[in-house]
Amino acid sequence: MKERKENMSPDEKFNAIANLKEQLEENFVALGELLSEIKRSKLFRFKGYESFKDFVEAEYQLSGTLAGKLAQTFELFVEELDIDDVSVKEIGFERLQLIKPYVQKANWNEREAWIQKASETPTNELRSEIKELKKQEKAEDTDLKKVFIDQYLEKMTTYFNCAKAELNFKLALYFQDADLDQAKKIIKERQRAFELATQKEETP
Repeated sequence: MKERKENMSPDEKFNAIANLKEQLEENFVALGELLSEIKRSKLFRFKGYESFKDFVEAEYQLSGTLAGKLAQTFELFVEELDIDDVSVKEIGFERLQLIKPYVQKANWNEREAWIQKASETPTNELRSEIKELKKQEKAEDTDLKKVFIDQYLEKMTTYFNCAKAELNFKLALYFQDADLDQAKKIIKERQRAFELATQKEETP
């Protein structure tokens, strides 16, 4: 596919997408490769579109979200992890989507384990396992946030010498004329730092 893709004219690439789309599950690797190439090279402008999303939705009735997933799947599993096309197709698009978030943030050993699990586990069973894993992660995340919130409330109610309800009133007074855009930026940065710090603490 690599050599053929590189030798294709823009029109041939556009036509190939239309043909491959008809059997998406069978052709998701080749389709992802073409979409990735078109997105990165901004070839959609050749057709007069300003965005990749507008291009795939208008030309192929393919949602921008799905087109993005197809391109990302090819980039992660074939380009970055260097898994051969046959193995990727055997795992299948749906199972790859299930493990993708975990593969993206995993180290190399964990990535191999996820690939192995996806190749050996039926889709329904894999979906159930990941659903439980998400519940567990959410519970752990909630627990850490609750500890942080409790520590914050204790610190603030002690400092202002007031109850929680009165603290909310004082905070409302403080924020009524605050620069909310700046506050949002600071909160986003600190939330990311908090999440990264908790991830490091959980890593053995």
